[in-house]
Amino acid sequence: MVAKVTVLRKYRPEFKRMRTIQTIGVMENIARRTGLNEGEIRFVVCELRDTILDAACQGQAIKVEDLGTFTPTIHMDGSFDLLFRPDPRLLDELNNPTRFHGKIINKASIGKSAEELFARWNQEHPDDPVE
Repeated sequence: MVAKVTVLRKYRPEFKRMRTIQTIGVMENIARRTGLNEGEIRFVVCELRDTILDAACQGQAIKVEDLGTFTPTIHMDGSFDLLFRPDPRLLDELNNPTRFHGKIINKASIGKSAEELFARWNQEHPDDPVE
């Protein structure tokens, strides 16, 4: 018997992951859009990082309008972490169907329930049904 999580991992829709854009690529993109030079952009990014860190070390969340909110949190072992909650407008734009140009794997599974995916698995793998 196959675990439900295995079936969901196999059939759920997901992005085809592309390479991560590194800092230099981000700086070049911003420079093209703004006319700022890469040194100025790096300076602003470092200042934003330091401002977020300073606030988090005080136990404060920091909201950057049009980007999102960074909130410090503490784990059970006492280690600290930052949670990022994107600005709703950022998510709205991400969910705008005219903006996304990446590839979606298992696109046909969008809108299907877990039970439908389990049924598909059972049909395709009758000798190894879902638990």
